Amino acid sequence: MTTLLLNLRRVPDDEADEVRALLEQHQILFYETAPSMWGISSGGIWLTQPDDRERAKALLADYQQERARRQREAYEEAQREGTAPTLAGRLREQPLRVAGLFVVVLVLLLVTLLPFLTLG
Repeated sequence: MTTLLLNLRRVPDDEADEVRALLEQHQILFYETAPSMWGISSGGIWLTQPDDRERAKALLADYQQERARRQREAYEEAQREGTAPTLAGRLREQPLRVAGLFVVVLVLLLVTLLPFLTLG
């Protein structure tokens, strides 16, 4: 019976590639399903051999801890260099998008609060 090892929803391409390489390096058989056209299913990496499940889970846990450490270090380095993304930076880079999101949030708040404001 096949086992889902990694759901690919919101998984960056480089991480998925590294997981595939890790499985191939350790000779664990797997296959991949593609995301659906309508976004209902996001795809995944599946193990074909039930015996590989525990070993693959342990490898994936170690990999994820190492990746988290690397990403944290990269973020801290970007903060030290002043290249980490900030709200002010996003506002400078994408002013129309930020303004649009602000308007959408305002409209949602208005629609939500309007019935309570008109009660009295």
